[in-house]
Amino acid sequence: MSSPLKVFITGASSGIGLALAAEYARRGAILGLVARRGDALAAFQRSHPQNPISIYSVDVRDAEALADAAAQFIAQHGVPDIVIANAGVSRGAVTGQGDLRTFREVMDVNYFGVVATFEPFAVPMIAARRGTLVGIASVAGVRGLPGSGAYSASKTAAAKYLEALRVEMRPLGVGVVTIAPGYVRTPMTAHNPYSMPFLMDADRFAAKAAHAIERRTAYAVFPWQMRVVAMLLHIAPRWLYDRVFERAPRKPRAVSE
Repeated sequence: MSSPLKVFITGASSGIGLALAAEYARRGAILGLVARRGDALAAFQRSHPQNPISIYSVDVRDAEALADAAAQFIAQHGVPDIVIANAGVSRGAVTGQGDLRTFREVMDVNYFGVVATFEPFAVPMIAARRGTLVGIASVAGVRGLPGSGAYSASKTAAAKYLEALRVEMRPLGVGVVTIAPGYVRTPMTAHNPYSMPFLMDADRFAAKAAHAIERRTAYAVFPWQMRVVAMLLHIAPRWLYDRVFERAPRKPRAVSE
């Protein structure tokens, strides 16, 4: 009988992270869950008494605390099979409107938080020559979306980092998977003041993401229709992109997490 998967997930208190935690709990995994909201993690832990779940109330911007959580998980359960850097924030930000702090905070969570999540696991995984590192990027990182420059830039940075890491880790036996969501029904998207084509339920997204992770798919977009949209956005000439998106609705500058 095979041993249960060991899965470590950041941003696990709501949205995609919570859905991934539920999906892996359903698969009988041993879980390490990280989020700022320890109460939400504790509630999930209580609702899944059949699963060994370790919870860590940590902000991914605190690299030292995140490394401590990783060390505790490894000491208790061993090197994880899967590490998912999911923690993320989406905030509208506009240059010239005093939003420099927002730009920095979004980059700190969405890009540096991914790096900080993987850092303490890289050496143990390389030593074991196994495991998969997973980063949650976004279709919003394919082109710079007006009003979402902070978010688009952070997700582009994350995607390029993950690509570089995948090539670095491949000869060392460690897989790297990039998951790029389109619109997923979560608290983060609940207040978007514009239409969200092909909106996908979080539990369905999590099931498809887990399957892609299992297959070590290099780059996966869900829902599949957004893969086509992403390809079209990528190849669209700049003049056409500018003409179409200069009138696109903007994400409000209010915080949305």
